[in-house]
Amino acid sequence: MDRRSFIKSSALVGTGLLVGFSFKNNSVVAGPAAMSNAWLRIEPDNTVTILVARSEMGQDVYTTMSMLIAEELDYPLAKVKIEMAPADAKLYGNDTLGGAQITGGSTSVRDAWVKLRNVGAAAREILIAAAAQKWNVPVSQCKTSDGVVTAGSNKATYGELAAAASSIKPSGKAVLKSAAEYKYIGKEFGRLDTPAKVNGQAQYGVDVRQPGMLAASIAMSPVIGGKVVSFDDSAAKAVKGVVSIVQVPDGVAVLAKDYFTAKKARDLIKVVWNNGNTANMADMATIRKSLIAASKKTGAIIAGTGDVGNPLAEATTKVTAHYELPFVAHATLEPVNCSASIANGECHVWGPIQFQQGAQGAAAQASGLAPEKVFIHTTFIGGGYGRKLENDFVAQVVSIAKASGKPVRMIWSREDDMTHDFYRPISYTQMAGGLDANGNLIGLSSKLTSPSVTARAFPGFVVKGNDPFMNEGSGNLTYGITNYRAENVIHDTGIRVGYWRAVSNNLNAFAIESFMDELAAAAKKDPVAFRMGLLSKHPRAQKVLSTAAQKAGWGQQRAQGRGLGVAQMECYDAYIAVIAEVSLTDGKPKVHKLTCAVDPGIALRPDQILAQIESGMLLGFSTAMKNEITFKDGAAQQKNFDSYPLLRMSEMPEIDITIMPGGDKPSGMGEVGTPLVAPAIANAIVAAGGKRVRSLPFIKA
Repeated sequence: MDRRSFIKSSALVGTGLLVGFSFKNNSVVAGPAAMSNAWLRIEPDNTVTILVARSEMGQDVYTTMSMLIAEELDYPLAKVKIEMAPADAKLYGNDTLGGAQITGGSTSVRDAWVKLRNVGAAAREILIAAAAQKWNVPVSQCKTSDGVVTAGSNKATYGELAAAASSIKPSGKAVLKSAAEYKYIGKEFGRLDTPAKVNGQAQYGVDVRQPGMLAASIAMSPVIGGKVVSFDDSAAKAVKGVVSIVQVPDGVAVLAKDYFTAKKARDLIKVVWNNGNTANMADMATIRKSLIAASKKTGAIIAGTGDVGNPLAEATTKVTAHYELPFVAHATLEPVNCSASIANGECHVWGPIQFQQGAQGAAAQASGLAPEKVFIHTTFIGGGYGRKLENDFVAQVVSIAKASGKPVRMIWSREDDMTHDFYRPISYTQMAGGLDANGNLIGLSSKLTSPSVTARAFPGFVVKGNDPFMNEGSGNLTYGITNYRAENVIHDTGIRVGYWRAVSNNLNAFAIESFMDELAAAAKKDPVAFRMGLLSKHPRAQKVLSTAAQKAGWGQQRAQGRGLGVAQMECYDAYIAVIAEVSLTDGKPKVHKLTCAVDPGIALRPDQILAQIESGMLLGFSTAMKNEITFKDGAAQQKNFDSYPLLRMSEMPEIDITIMPGGDKPSGMGEVGTPLVAPAIANAIVAAGGKRVRSLPFIKA
């Protein structure tokens, strides 16, 4: 919904109530002043509409964001109506991610925890004030429940009070509920978006239809970034149903009445490509060689305590190892798609978008219009994992709409999606550790060499070679190590990379948690006990680790040929431990069970936490077992699920998850389950009698 439509649809001048949040001074505003930044709308018929500024891609932010407001507002959650907020970073920015209007980094709830509760509490406060004025009673006599204010025999719905409330300024001192008063937080209830998804009303990107809209399929260079030299579209034009063929910066697009006709015709276009320098430098041997060479350079020190050099030099036992992770694809269930229309001096974009601010900018540049003339309509997202943070597809569909003069719905094929991704970075991590004569860890160093997503996407955040997103999982180490150093080397391999679920937590967790087992073996100590001894300053981490170990039966006799492996970390303010039970057949691992314990701080919705952790673990499991993207002559070699396989149901392990809240605020949950599965399996392989695996995937094609 665009701003004009929002204000128009509200019909609120003098009849209803708008409540918003001011980022300038962290204050709540209401009434006419809130029209420009509303989060909450209360209409005379007692309808409450909440604007959600974060994209819904399965993590249930529609329900969670609404819940935070409804909790403090004292309004029935089941009756809340939801609208997606328009693109406006100044109003709907994510403070946790630098103020951009963006959904990522497991930040949605963390950013909203206080902000949206304050919106609900302020609205409740001024509704009570309006009731007190109407009935000429003290505010203290007014009570709220389920969208109704009462005082003795007096009774009024929020809708009946909305007009009067709109003239009352929030005090800025609204008191938030205590945990004992929560009706929704920590409780189980249905998702607000379930009915729409069940009855077919939920709109995903591919569902968008506008008058006169055509379907588009675009031929792109097999090497990302390649440009059209020339093309022959004579055969494509002969396909019945083709309306037009246009060249755009990224390739040649066919427009037709339906997608399959457009795709059929597109495949008949003969294009001569200039694939650029990437075609000459991007093959796996060259990429790996350059990565190892870069690892010898001095990088940015991103964490450090004590003096690592002397303890490592003086250690009774010194252990070194390196770990490697490949490029992997996002491979979302929903491939890239987007729709656009340019008419009457405006550009409208509909699609699965994680970064509304960026999409608005990309569309403005492609259309030649000012950003304020670009309106972003965010649909449900059928899997994002960071891929829908990118706005290449937005610029692409807007370019097609501009060149054709028609409203356009563009859909990529699975092959398009797989070969034109922003891949999870390849990595090479060097680890070194020193043990004293008693097997105590006296020094540890970690050096990650990898491409930087942030240097490409948000270069201003990289200062003196320090990418804050590369530090995840190494800069926030939970282990109490007197002498510790974490170092990062940024190296561009020529392959574009993007944020992939849990980002560098995956790279660092695999290296560090695998290495902790190697250190424990060198110290001749139990891997769980070794870790527990280093977690004294993090009792929540200790509790999570001990719980996971107990649930998995750590230390108990196992069936012949089975081994347990453990991994733990702090991830997006959550503490998590995973234990894998593995056996080997012809050297290949079979994972029988994954046991997990997680401390999410405050558990807003336990059932949804369970779903997020489970989905994250399954993604981490599937990716670690079989997935990698390789390149030859600059082109990705894996083009569909035949060469980039998803694990089958028969390969899925039993999963046991324990949720154990332990903090005073919620942590991120959407990505937390992913990073630890790979190192837990790697450690279990050794316990099952196999050789140490220091590179992924576990099962090579």
